[in-house]
Amino acid sequence: MMGEQNRPIITGISSQFTLSPAESPAMLGQKKSSMHIGIPKSEKSGEMRVPLTPTGVAALVYNGHQVSIESNAGQGARFSDHDYSEAGAVIAYDKEQVYKAQIILKMEPPFDTEINLLKPGHILISPIQLSTLKPEIVIDLIKKKVIALAFEYIKDDSGNFPFVRSMSEIAGDTAILIASEYLSQEHGGQGILLGGISGVAPAKVVILGAGVVGEFAARTALGLGADVRVFDNNIYKLMRLQNNIGHRVFTSILNQEVLFNEISTADVAVGAIHSDSGRSPVIVTEEMVSKMKAGSVIIDVSIDQGGVFETSVVTTHQKPVYRLHNVIHYCVPNIPSRVSGTASRAISNILSPLLMKAGDLGGIDSLMHLSPFFRHGVYIYKGCLCNRYISERFGLKFTELDLLFTSGL
Repeated sequence: MMGEQNRPIITGISSQFTLSPAESPAMLGQKKSSMHIGIPKSEKSGEMRVPLTPTGVAALVYNGHQVSIESNAGQGARFSDHDYSEAGAVIAYDKEQVYKAQIILKMEPPFDTEINLLKPGHILISPIQLSTLKPEIVIDLIKKKVIALAFEYIKDDSGNFPFVRSMSEIAGDTAILIASEYLSQEHGGQGILLGGISGVAPAKVVILGAGVVGEFAARTALGLGADVRVFDNNIYKLMRLQNNIGHRVFTSILNQEVLFNEISTADVAVGAIHSDSGRSPVIVTEEMVSKMKAGSVIIDVSIDQGGVFETSVVTTHQKPVYRLHNVIHYCVPNIPSRVSGTASRAISNILSPLLMKAGDLGGIDSLMHLSPFFRHGVYIYKGCLCNRYISERFGLKFTELDLLFTSGL
């Protein structure tokens, strides 16, 4: 049971996301819905994040929703079963019990064994992880006639990507800390300090992309004293980065000659270009990588969308690096999992208000109909593939989601 002293806090959380009178459920002909949310334990090695923290669960339970979480699902982020039980969640000791819930929240795409537990009408909300996505998974989800949404494609009411942004902030900060670690002699790097010292020049860090990852990577690198160079073809992003970090840095469009010169003398190169709908473009060729310094470090944060370095191949937290042309490559897709507590809190802070809003409107399906931004996250809808890029990538039939809604499917 939750104590009375907790109620004002939770009420405050939920009240931030109530609808304005013009959009109240009553006026939209909707009734508040009580939803059952299930959180299975991550099976993927190295995935330590959990989509809802105990605080997020408490807010949902207080608002009339039910949450079932598999035992030890939050262990990787240092949340115990006791923490979740105290927040009002039901602790499940097998996946079958979790999959009795209407809405399934995961931190990775479902595995074959989990797809067998899905039933028509199930709502699956998870990352899609394009770089490792297999066509068989997509086909099986289509056959199951579920509704599947990708964290990467869900937008907020401002048209931004909240999950991508929060994980990008973490990834940008963490990428520089990882690079600093692998520059050390212990890891076979050049044995240099990222920020240098008096009389010794700092390391040169080249960042490809002036979005959120690039901005936070630049901010962290500058904070450690590195010499930073940022490339992007969007001049407005470069201007925004300069303004946001409050520090004059070298910036340039992606001119191949300039980029080649900077990459060949870089100690660290960070790939930080995000695509809104598909694969990130390859910016740095293998020839360019072969000209980099021996013991230099590549951190390809864009690897979850294929990577911006031609030499990038997906790695894991267990085996995070490999050497090619004597350059250290770090290509782990879920970098934020290294700081699972921070990442889990960030995800929960987005998901729990979103789920409460869906409940106020009558359920996830109602929110999809009413919000084109939330609807943007749908890639499978009741047996139809609704993401054009996935369709083109795997040669599968594409159906426009708005047409399905119009037809009343």
